[in-house]
Amino acid sequence: MTAPTTARPAAHRTRALRTCGSTATSAPTSAATWARSRSELPRRRADPTTLTVTGRRAGGPVHDVRRASRPSPARDQSRALRRFLADSTPVVAGGRAILLQIADPVVAAGVRRHSDFARRPQQRLAHTLMYVYAVVVGTPDDAAVASSFVNHAHRPVTGADDPDRQLWVAATLVDSAIRTHRLLGTPVDGERAEDVLRAYAPIATALRVPAERWPDSMPAFEQYWAGSLAQLRVTDDARGVVRDLLHPRQAPAWVRAAMPVVRIVTVGMLPAAVRSQYGFAWGPREARRFRRTVTGLRLFRAVLPGALLRLPGPLLIRAMHRTARRYSAH
Repeated sequence: MTAPTTARPAAHRTRALRTCGSTATSAPTSAATWARSRSELPRRRADPTTLTVTGRRAGGPVHDVRRASRPSPARDQSRALRRFLADSTPVVAGGRAILLQIADPVVAAGVRRHSDFARRPQQRLAHTLMYVYAVVVGTPDDAAVASSFVNHAHRPVTGADDPDRQLWVAATLVDSAIRTHRLLGTPVDGERAEDVLRAYAPIATALRVPAERWPDSMPAFEQYWAGSLAQLRVTDDARGVVRDLLHPRQAPAWVRAAMPVVRIVTVGMLPAAVRSQYGFAWGPREARRFRRTVTGLRLFRAVLPGALLRLPGPLLIRAMHRTARRYSAH
């Protein structure tokens, strides 16, 4: 069905023909007549939502589409922080964090008596890393699953709901991450350190630590850290956990093959007073081995693509979700 057309007024048709200069009925018009006739033609109103080639919105302010497509400095900074947090450094730092956690006697007793650490010590480390990646760089769903796992595991453990202990556990994770980054050649000072501290705050709150207990600046964190280190006391429970962690008898072959590197890095990164309480031998020979190992790790990381350096996080989060599905199926 054809839409009805509206007949133009005769005067308008005549003016249009005269303006356009029909070769059959009229002579060419002058420039002045042409301009005057153009001004009399009906004009279409500009659509304010239409963008012109230069990026001007008709009837509105100018927007440079090229400038709008550029990432803002804040967005660049956020992406850089996310890449930093997603790095594989927590894998290197995990052993140090666990040894510092269990240097608190209450934490050590809970781990030793209420877990299967002796049978599967590498699983304890893997679960710690899953939790860190899920909460710090994962999605809200990842963080919820990780928190559910931790709360379930802590249910039978005496003292696991103590905010003081959980604050210490979270503090060891952020301190170990920052110090390992520095050890491997990545500066973490000033604003970047403050950003990392804020990014790790959800680890503490997910462990039911009141938000106001988490230090609000690096100076406040360093003050808390120094006071907490002075109160640590390594017990036989802690030493037993360390034997299971650093000398796993039932671990896969590839884990046992990596343990010499893990041991020297973990022990070498401990504060000297804590290392002494554990009874680790540490002299010039061990210090040289530690420096050589760190140099090797730096060189190894330098040749790896960034995507590979950030691979452990996604792999651990996927493993966490597979474990969650197995539990939910039973």
